Amino acid sequence: MDFDPVPGQPEQIAPGLRRVLAPNPSPMTFRGTNTYIVGHGAVAVIDPGPNDPAHRAAILGALGPGEGISHILVTHSHVDHSPLARPLARETGAPVLAYGDSAAGRRPDLAALTGLGGGEGVDADFTPDRPLADGELVTGTDWQITALYTPGHMGNHMCFAWRDTLFTGDHVMGWASSMVSPPDGDLAAFMASLDRLAARAERTLYPGHGAPVDDGPARIAELTAHRRARRAQVLAALDHGPATPEALTRAIYTDVPPALLGAAQRNVLAHLIELADENRAAPMAEMAASTRWKAL
Repeated sequence: MDFDPVPGQPEQIAPGLRRVLAPNPSPMTFRGTNTYIVGHGAVAVIDPGPNDPAHRAAILGALGPGEGISHILVTHSHVDHSPLARPLARETGAPVLAYGDSAAGRRPDLAALTGLGGGEGVDADFTPDRPLADGELVTGTDWQITALYTPGHMGNHMCFAWRDTLFTGDHVMGWASSMVSPPDGDLAAFMASLDRLAARAERTLYPGHGAPVDDGPARIAELTAHRRARRAQVLAALDHGPATPEALTRAIYTDVPPALLGAAQRNVLAHLIELADENRAAPMAEMAASTRWKAL
C-alpha cells in the first residue's frame, strides 16, 4: 500500500483535518499511529499516541498561531493510542475523553480467568477525565464529533463521527484486519460493532493506522466476510479432532508471516470463545491459552 508519510510532519489531509504520524512503526501498527487534529482554533486531538516527547512536540508544532487543544479524544487505551493523552492534557489543560478506563467494557467472565493470556499492549494506567456516552456529542468552535461505542477490539473502543467521515481507531483499517485478543477483545462484540458501522452513512474512514479508507461500506463488508470465513475454518479444523489455539493457528494461517502468528493465535482464541458462547465448541479443561478445544 502506498502510504508512507513522514513521522512528525503534519499533513492537511482534508479541509479541517490534519494528521501527524507517530514514530512507532511495527508489524501491528504499520507505519505508526495516526494522530488526528480536527478543526481550527480550539481543536480536538484524536488518539495522541504513545508517550513520545518528539511526537508531543510534533502535535503541538502542528498548531497554527492562536490555536490550542480544547479536547483530547481516545478511541481505546492500547499503548500505541493513549499514553500521550495525560502528558498532553497536563500541558494544554484539555480534558481527556474516552468511553472509560482500560477495564471498561471488558467481559467479566474472561477477565476473571487467570490463564487466558492476552492483555497485549494495554495502557493499564489510562483513565479519562470524563467518560463518553454512546451517541454523545462533543462540540468545538467549528467542529462537532459524535462518540460511537464500538467494543470488540477492546472493551472501551469508540469510533468518532465527524461530518461525513468516521475515525475508526483499530476497529476498521484498510491495510489489515484487527486483532481481537481476549480478555480485552471480544469477537461477538466486534462483529456487532461492524454491523453497526455498516448501517451508517459515512463512506470515508480514518483509521488509527494506515491510509484513509475511501469506500468504508465495502471495507466493512470485506472484513465481516473475512471473519466469517475464519470462523468456518476454525470449525472445519475442529472437525478433525481436538486442538489447541496454537495448533489451529498453524493449520489455518498458512500464509501469515511468523511475526504475526502470535496475533493470529489470539484471533483464533477469540473465535473459539465465540463458538463456546454459541455451544458450538468447548474447552477440554479450564479455559487457558494452551487448552485443547473440541467441537460440539
